[in-house]
Amino acid sequence: MSAYHPLTEQEAIEIARSLGGFFTEGAELQSREIGDGNLNLVFHISDSASGKSLIMKQALPYAKVVGESWPLTLDRARIESEVLRSQGSLVPKLVPEVYHYDPELALTIMEDLSDHVIMRHGLIEGQRYPKFAEDISDFLAATLFYTSDLGMNQQQKKLRVGEFINPELCKITEDLIFDDPYTLSSNNNFEEAIADEAAALRSDSELHFEVAQLRHKFLTHSEALLHGDLHTGSIFITPESTKMIDPEFAYYGPMGFDVGAIIGNLLLNYAGHEHWSQDSASRAEYRAYLLETIRDIWVGFERKFRSLWQAHGIDRLANSAEGYRDYYLKRVLQDSIGFAGCKVVRRIVGLSHVIDIDRIPDDAARERAQRIALAIGKGLIKLNRQATSIDEVLELATKTTQVQ
Repeated sequence: MSAYHPLTEQEAIEIARSLGGFFTEGAELQSREIGDGNLNLVFHISDSASGKSLIMKQALPYAKVVGESWPLTLDRARIESEVLRSQGSLVPKLVPEVYHYDPELALTIMEDLSDHVIMRHGLIEGQRYPKFAEDISDFLAATLFYTSDLGMNQQQKKLRVGEFINPELCKITEDLIFDDPYTLSSNNNFEEAIADEAAALRSDSELHFEVAQLRHKFLTHSEALLHGDLHTGSIFITPESTKMIDPEFAYYGPMGFDVGAIIGNLLLNYAGHEHWSQDSASRAEYRAYLLETIRDIWVGFERKFRSLWQAHGIDRLANSAEGYRDYYLKRVLQDSIGFAGCKVVRRIVGLSHVIDIDRIPDDAARERAQRIALAIGKGLIKLNRQATSIDEVLELATKTTQVQ
């Protein structure tokens, strides 16, 4: 294959044929381009005779949501493939298997997860996933502990930080999450019905103070190798299985950013059920399920992280200093709450929204959901440094829906 160019479906089939031993020789392969994200081409290659299939993901040199005027590095494909393999070595059942990576084409070939659904779609439909809290807390505890100074050789970790420098995609996060929503920006996107809310974000000095501190942590705290974009659209799921995908925003950053991303996206769905639930009783029941899931995620993460630290911690002083584990995990909780709030706010007034809310067809219900989400997001941001328990998040969300 020649130097980099966006693949056609036929070229994708030819590459699939070249993978030794996956498809039988002469198999009649079909290809569909199924990418619905902003940054990549995604091909589903299948052989109906054998039932075998795989996914090819090729990075584009620009953001599809904007076009070629927003160029992006192709090195993110290397980062994604290496992170998936790193995560796979720690939690092999929770990420897709990577079969092959082609650096010239910025192409990753991996396990097909077509028997799963995108979690965001399932939550909109009111589905429940009994294993999710256990799976995601396993994923967070293992991937964050073992890539941190607590769980790996600290000199080797410094070299790893350099391997996963990801400035262009970090810049997207820095702008879209920690800057644009709080100023007049051409990137912002919100409906006229909530223009008053957008104006309030721009003038809230208390909020700006908190966001500035969270932005500083994102910029400077290289605690662990993050997924970097861990939302419910980056999770494939069934009632029995959870798979985290798309870690192309990965870099070494604050642990709470990954934990907060999950919490924030569950709360966006919580707000969206202003419409998606059929009546007030089912709405209250499903929202209670979402809040219980948030509690279970944090409690499971903290318990598992502490257990890994106790058994495998490599830093003598961090292991022995009285009260340090409690201090450390309290700070991760506070960061998680603040980052969750930033994630929620961005998805309502920023460049890229979520279908949990944007696809609500009724204007009045959609506006209520937007206002609920913004109230929760702002509340979490202002709460973060004072928080001592995950229950404060649940109480804030519950009170917000009672007031709105």
